Amino acid sequence: MHVFLEVRRQLESALLILGEPKEGGMPMDISVTPSSLQMKTPEGCTEVRLPAEVRLVPSSSRGLRYVAGDGLHLRLQAQAEFSSKLISMFNQSSHTRGCCTFYCQSCGEVIIRDRKLLRVLPLPTENWGALVGEWCCHPDPFANKPLDPQENDCFIGDSFFLVNLRNDLWQPRPQLAPEETHCLSSENHFKLKPKANTKVICKRCKVMVGETMSSETIKFYMTEMIIQPSERNFPIIPRSQFVQSIIAQCLMELSSARSTFRFIIQGHDGKTYILLWLLNSDSLVIESLGNSKSVKKFPLLEDVSKANFSSAWNAVKVLYQPCIKNRNETLTSSWESDISVHSLTLPSATCLELLLILSRNTAMLPPSLRSMNSFQVRNCSFSRV
Repeated sequence: MHVFLEVRRQLESALLILGEPKEGGMPMDISVTPSSLQMKTPEGCTEVRLPAEVRLVPSSSRGLRYVAGDGLHLRLQAQAEFSSKLISMFNQSSHTRGCCTFYCQSCGEVIIRDRKLLRVLPLPTENWGALVGEWCCHPDPFANKPLDPQENDCFIGDSFFLVNLRNDLWQPRPQLAPEETHCLSSENHFKLKPKANTKVICKRCKVMVGETMSSETIKFYMTEMIIQPSERNFPIIPRSQFVQSIIAQCLMELSSARSTFRFIIQGHDGKTYILLWLLNSDSLVIESLGNSKSVKKFPLLEDVSKANFSSAWNAVKVLYQPCIKNRNETLTSSWESDISVHSLTLPSATCLELLLILSRNTAMLPPSLRSMNSFQVRNCSFSRV
């Protein structure tokens, strides 16, 4: 029996989907208790125990119906404790006590070893320069002065962090590659102008982990790096799980701090890859895979090879539209000119990774949860936090 349960903490509601029964098929008894779900059929019994923080209200069960392609749908009230506060990539109280090591997340290569961070500070918003003029009655003291970190500083942006380079430690350098060129039109003819290569590449796996901002400052992307206290070992985290967690954390923090829920995912090449609309971030998803046959239905787990496996995780729900290959050009142009839409910049390869993750998650959802017609059938996806 394949069980899918989405619990909304703020709404105190839950949607239960039993994915196997067919209309007119075998009889089934469904028993709902505050802490478990039990499904009995002539072939056997399936029981799913809920996490300790989740409590259902059996008497509130309503709307039992069969949905073609999904199975049985049932709505009921539920209560779930809110998860603890998100742990930032930098925990100042712990990281500043000792030295940190910066790893490439893809392969575990050490990028910066034993760096002591005395200050970990958030960068202002991208429009801070324009706002300074409104605050000061004298000329802007910060005009044409970049915010560069000092030797033991780390400045945190929306999807990146800035670190000062030091000569006494090995540092990553821009990839030694042929100069890129771009065209400049002038009176119906083209001129080729060299374009500086600022990519910072992991020397082991050749993945782009950041960009050089100046001779002393490097920008690392959060989706490409893991920072650990030097006394700890490199944690092995599946790439898909890591990317989802970082993006979900960025969306939740930005939506809370700036009350923005629409995002443009741009590559470092300046191209727009994905339009994201955050629906909610209070979902708790519980799924149980009864057997290998049900795995083909709509599993959300990455490791679907485990039979009779159940799991629960926090999730954010988003609508998204891909923008590659000139898709959704009109909508993209509208969002790019809207000041209420926030942009997140990532390596172009990571943008494509994220698009694949969203597409895969959408395909694994029950069919009825894959789109919302009121938003012009934009795809809907859960991403793990």
